[in-house]
Amino acid sequence: MALNVNALDIKKIYTELTNIEIIVDPAQLTKLSLDYYHFSPILEKKLADKRGNLVVRPKNEAEVIKIVKTCVKNKIYLTVRGAGTGNYGQCIPLEGGLILDTTLMNQILWLKEGLAYLQPGVKLAAFDKKAREIGWELRMYPSTYRTATIGGFIGGGSAGIGSINYGGLKDRGNITGIRVVTMEDEPRIIDLRGDEVQQVNHAYGTNGIIIALEIPLAPAIPWGELIVIFDDFMTAARFGEALAYSDGIVKKLISIHGDPIPSYFTALANNLPQGCHCALLMVAEYSLDALYDLVIEYRGEITYNKTAIEAAKGISLAEFTWNHTTLHARSVDKNITYLQTLYKDIEQVEAMYNYFGDEVPIHLEFMRGGGKVIPTGLQLVRYSSEERLNEIIRYHEANGAFIANPHTYILEDGGSKTVDPQQLAFKELVDPYGLMNPGKMRSFKLYNK
Repeated sequence: MALNVNALDIKKIYTELTNIEIIVDPAQLTKLSLDYYHFSPILEKKLADKRGNLVVRPKNEAEVIKIVKTCVKNKIYLTVRGAGTGNYGQCIPLEGGLILDTTLMNQILWLKEGLAYLQPGVKLAAFDKKAREIGWELRMYPSTYRTATIGGFIGGGSAGIGSINYGGLKDRGNITGIRVVTMEDEPRIIDLRGDEVQQVNHAYGTNGIIIALEIPLAPAIPWGELIVIFDDFMTAARFGEALAYSDGIVKKLISIHGDPIPSYFTALANNLPQGCHCALLMVAEYSLDALYDLVIEYRGEITYNKTAIEAAKGISLAEFTWNHTTLHARSVDKNITYLQTLYKDIEQVEAMYNYFGDEVPIHLEFMRGGGKVIPTGLQLVRYSSEERLNEIIRYHEANGAFIANPHTYILEDGGSKTVDPQQLAFKELVDPYGLMNPGKMRSFKLYNK
């Protein structure tokens, strides 16, 4: 087991990390030790008191290597952090130690047609703005777009706005290169290419410190933003599916919300009548005529319709979708939590909607995976007890719906449900002392002993 930094001489750490920003202020330590884990009442109990002992903020890879050498020499745990916008405690240190905050590593190293090379602390929205200047944009991003960093998204995220076209981050080709620093006696810099990136993609920073990323881009498109309301939830859901399969309509977001979820979007109240079900959409401006015909076919009503220029002046509808839906709901009712589900098809959505009723209001995000359209659930759950929450999860799984459990911080127990042999082998290679984000990878035996 590694030593807690409290057992060491703090002055010694300062001496060894000369000229690197170090934070020890208790309020800042608390802020930089946590994420949105409180979305889960289960994680809230387990993680509320977890803190790092100090935060370091390197600006470049040379400073990262200096930090790594200090941690390895003194056997100090290290947890890497982006902007802390995750929901599962991915960046919360379970055993104290150093938190490596990457937000000062925020340089766009290069940007060209179709590709970009970035330091991990680059904010997604800021980068997207620069990419659009040369006619390109991010393929996908989370609902925390304005504050999230690219390194945090790759390390802890999986999909988002744009996944209706490009699938998830795990899909081959969505990350083309990752540069990492190892936690060995003599730290190495390793450049991973192609399929090799999966060794550290969505690994919670357990097996390599990401210091740069190469990502492919998409041609920039003027995205109109629309709200369509419906009298019936399943009509809204089937509209979403039909739009997802409408290959001639160019879109970036199809987000469906059953009543009472629209009532939680207080900033959109004028566009969401009481009791309605809705679709929040991002569709290419040049595809709108075709979209209007589809809306008519499904007896929807458009209550909000902004051009890309108009949408850019305010809050994007994207900030009411994906995990932001839960954020808005919890701002009204703190007893609400959520699930993450891959449904087999729209009929399975209907079965769950009818079975659980108001206890599990359904929120769908349509994405692609394996060449197919997948109705992905980020359902809200009216929390009553951990026992009941587990019953709801078991019912979904028993009926063929895949649950990516957001109520665990263990890598293998969340979305993968299996040990990833590539990630485990890479962990054993580059982190022989088990210093990186300990306790998050169950299959790594050194820490668990």
